[in-house]
Amino acid sequence: MRHSDFSDRGRRIASKAKTGMLSRRSFALLAAAALAAGVCQAQEQLKVLVVVAHPDDEYSFAATTYRIARELGGIVDQVVISNGEAGYRYSILAEQIYGLNLTEEEIGRANLPEIRKQESLTAGRILGIRQHHFLDQRDTGYTLDAKQVDASWDREAVRAYIGKLLREQDYRFVFTLLPTADTHGHHKAATILALEAAASLPPARRPVVFGVEASSSRDAAREFEKLPGYPLTRVGSDVHEFRRSQPFGFHDALNYQIIANWVIAAHKSQGLFQMDAGRHDLERFWRFEASGEHSFESARQLFERLGRATQGPATQAARSQR
Repeated sequence: MRHSDFSDRGRRIASKAKTGMLSRRSFALLAAAALAAGVCQAQEQLKVLVVVAHPDDEYSFAATTYRIARELGGIVDQVVISNGEAGYRYSILAEQIYGLNLTEEEIGRANLPEIRKQESLTAGRILGIRQHHFLDQRDTGYTLDAKQVDASWDREAVRAYIGKLLREQDYRFVFTLLPTADTHGHHKAATILALEAAASLPPARRPVVFGVEASSSRDAAREFEKLPGYPLTRVGSDVHEFRRSQPFGFHDALNYQIIANWVIAAHKSQGLFQMDAGRHDLERFWRFEASGEHSFESARQLFERLGRATQGPATQAARSQR
């Protein structure tokens, strides 16, 4: 609902109150809506750029993305650097869905780029992603070496594209994957490129860049300082969490793990990915120090806002109008 709608409703409240036409229940509902509008107007709209190597990487921060875009009215855009065609080996179950022998390398590599884009768009509609930017870089297969992408990605063009988005769109936050030594080299390269693009901005204009990992609450937070050889990947001491398992809804029967599972289901061509359903009940965020001096407080405020009750006045007021 637009803020102007709330303003119009406020005028109607005053008018009807004067004439005695407004019931006590209606007045309470509309007053709650007007109050929610005031809260929305007082808070800055959250604006996030997601930068990932492959379609389906958004899974690591799916619940947080949904919370921002769907529940808090923020803006989330996504950059997907590669087409993800090297995942053809895990596509056997999807062959019946798409009518193609996707596990045959030639067929898989030829058809998966478009299939995986469509799956990414489907997941994006669930999460509320406003715009996708597909950079169509080749996926040459699994590696632990971030430098291997030099042979298949135009790093300068990718970095320039991300930098242009950051300058023009003025994102407050960037979500990437945590570039640990044991993660895919493409994930590391995507995060490094995002950090390089952010670091090219004046310090006061830099977004807060996070490295994120989907985790289990049964495991202690990973000890991570930086990726060796890449000083830009140094993180601060603060690690933030968004709990997918936090209950809400009728009888507290629901949680954000449902959102993560919807995202998994959208990526049908990646059969091994389906095995992650229910595995991770936490999204952990490390703040990169290259984000600048302001980033510690900005990160703290973001997660304070994310942690507020999921069924607040704005949600209840919106429901009352259905």
